[in-house]
Order: sequence, then C-alpha cells, then structure tokens
Amino acid sequence: MNRTYLGEFEEIVLLTVAVMYGQAYGVVLMHEIAEQTGRSVKLNQVHSALQRLEEKGMVKSEVGGATSERGGRRKRLYTVTTHGERTLQQIKEVRESFWAKLANSFKPAIGL
Repeated sequence: MNRTYLGEFEEIVLLTVAVMYGQAYGVVLMHEIAEQTGRSVKLNQVHSALQRLEEKGMVKSEVGGATSERGGRRKRLYTVTTHGERTLQQIKEVRESFWAKLANSFKPAIGL
C-alpha cells in the first residue's frame, strides 16, 4: 500500500478537523481532542500537528473573519483535503482489517 503514514496524534487531529466541517481551529481542536480522548493536550501540540498535516497536503487553512470574542483577531480555519480524506479512508480500512482478523482469531477468548 502506497500511502503517507501518520502518527497517532496526527491521525486524531486529522479526524477531528474532518468532523468539525470547516470550523476547526487550534483552540477548539485542543478542547475536542482532550474531551474525546481524555488526555491532556496543549495548543502547541495541536498547532505542530496541523503544520505537519498541512505540509503533507492533508489539510488546508485559511484565515477567517475577525470576531469580537477574540478581541478582533482572526482565526486560522482548517479543512481536510482530498488527500487527507483518502488517507483517513486507508487508515480506517487497515484498522478494520486487523479488527476483523482479531475477532476471528480470538472470539472465544476475549468475547469479540
């Protein structure tokens, strides 16, 4: 399989950007990831992952309009590219394949 590999945190960030449908920016991504995973997440970690994903062509960003809640500052909004969508689909297929094999191999032992 010829694909770009992602680390676990990059995958989580990419998935979170995808489910936020164009409303993804650093702070909300940080909060959503922390809520969904139960792990401590720092804003600089999210920004670093977003930068790597953008360099890999999996997300793109644009600067949104200024908001009063941010003191007139603008947000950098992220969306998943076609390449990012394909990568997520490939990751899903690989994981599903392994889970299916595990379920077939260990069904009596672990109750899957």
